Amino acid sequence: MAERSEQISAVELPSWAQVTQKRLGHIQRVAALVTQWAVALHVSPEERERWVRAASLHDALKDASPELLRELAPDSWGADSLRHGPAAAAMAAREGERDQGVLDAVRYHSVGCARWDDAGRMLYLADFLEGRRRKAGDDREALVQRVPSDPRGVLREVARRRLLLTIRAGHPLLAETTAFWNDLACPGG
Repeated sequence: MAERSEQISAVELPSWAQVTQKRLGHIQRVAALVTQWAVALHVSPEERERWVRAASLHDALKDASPELLRELAPDSWGADSLRHGPAAAAMAAREGERDQGVLDAVRYHSVGCARWDDAGRMLYLADFLEGRRRKAGDDREALVQRVPSDPRGVLREVARRRLLLTIRAGHPLLAETTAFWNDLACPGG
């Protein structure tokens, strides 16, 4: 467990981040999960660092003012609740982030993206499955443990659950979300 604490404390938020202590805890837990999976999957240190960077950035502006979020992400699917990802990606790019995979992971972490690389996929999973998320379901820990042996299967299950939550809430399905699901639903896709 000491190793996990070291991993959590290693998360560095950008200087422009605007998060509450509660949100910081969420970001740290998401980063710990992607680190855990990167180790289990034997990904390179460089790839692991990309996953952690995406985790550090994904909610970096979640608690920012609506005015700043609208300025950074004026066209975020018409939903203020989804604006923080595109805004954080825009700010990260402005501040020097050049890895398009990391930027796409941050931008689309709430809605899904068919063209994601592993940084986006792992962030999507960790953001949904981190330990304090009630919406993940009673089998959350089993899904967390299954990721290293079946990342695509767990990704499909998490996307399915998120789609159902969106539909039950009466929200429209975004084109990005639909394309993401269709990519996952295609055998061999």
